[in-house]
Amino acid sequence: MDSTGARQEGIDAARNAGTSSSALWAGVAALAVALAGLYWNVIPHLVEQWAHEEDYTHGFLILPISLYVVWEKRRELKRLAPEPSLAGAGLLAVGLFTLLLGSVGAELFLQRSSLILVLAGLVWLILGKAFLSEVAFPLAFLIFMVPLPAIVMNAIAFPLQLFAAQSATFCMEAAGVPVLREGNTIVLSNTTLEVVEACSGIRSLQALLALGAIYGYFTQKAAWKRWALIALSIPIAIVANAFRVAGTGFLAYFIGPEAAQGFYHTFAGWLVFAVAFVLLLGAGGLLAKLSERPAAASKAVS
Repeated sequence: MDSTGARQEGIDAARNAGTSSSALWAGVAALAVALAGLYWNVIPHLVEQWAHEEDYTHGFLILPISLYVVWEKRRELKRLAPEPSLAGAGLLAVGLFTLLLGSVGAELFLQRSSLILVLAGLVWLILGKAFLSEVAFPLAFLIFMVPLPAIVMNAIAFPLQLFAAQSATFCMEAAGVPVLREGNTIVLSNTTLEVVEACSGIRSLQALLALGAIYGYFTQKAAWKRWALIALSIPIAIVANAFRVAGTGFLAYFIGPEAAQGFYHTFAGWLVFAVAFVLLLGAGGLLAKLSERPAAASKAVS
């Protein structure tokens, strides 16, 4: 009699677990449909911009990387018990208001970035603060898939154009190449190069910032080191682009104007970005050693 009752309790428990699991997945599906309805006109245009504008092609990689980070944390997430919190409703409301504000004002950045706030609010509301804390980084990382507002891009791009032109001119003058700079235009004896917005380095800056964030997350334990690596990616990207422009100037002067276009120009861009990434890896290695030295010294003393 006892064994029969225990067996029945096990069956009931399994049935209840299956029912709760089905209810959970049904709820997830309902939320997915609701989000698709809210952002039906936002996400397709975002993907279209990734596909047609070279500055944002890295956007295709951001979501898969975020999902991979969540998958890496699957064991930690399984240990957590869902603790729904009404505090998440406040963050959800902020996200929905941001979406509304962006829609009314036709501001794409607000519409697109509101999705991150909405997702964070839903996680907090349904699963609790502990879950939100665990997935905070992959959620925040999604900001790299959102193109910056045009006003911000213009404010950043032109100073970068001037810096690249100034740095390239300095390098060529130091090498004995006759050169004249007029704003963001570099005048050589055999051609004229204009450092346009596409050559400002804003694309490599955004991509290297994203790489610095994900590289720091996986390799650095201390939060300040992760932020330091992200901060270091900014000057590395800017200086690397300046050298790329200088290299283009040297190619145009010694080989010919055609060397500043087409394959050579594209190859130089990829090569310099690879060098910048290697420098970022080196900076990460140095930051990692900062914590090893004190630990090694304490072991030696003991």
